[in-house]
Amino acid sequence: MKDLLIKMSVKMYLLKDALQDENGQDLIEYALLIAFVAFAATVGMKALATDINNAFTTIGGDLTTAIA
Repeated sequence: MKDLLIKMSVKMYLLKDALQDENGQDLIEYALLIAFVAFAATVGMKALATDINNAFTTIGGDLTTAIA
């Protein structure tokens, strides 16, 4: 039991130090920013792909009507 308490104490101490350490904070912020930009680009591309698909469908329908 004493051994377990010592291990937990060490883990809590290391966690406290990790939370107070600000090294790498900028890296995390940049990673979050890049993730947000990638998400926004994906959403924008989905909308653009739908618009392009609709345009080609319209063009295909017009060509079919013109040929027939």
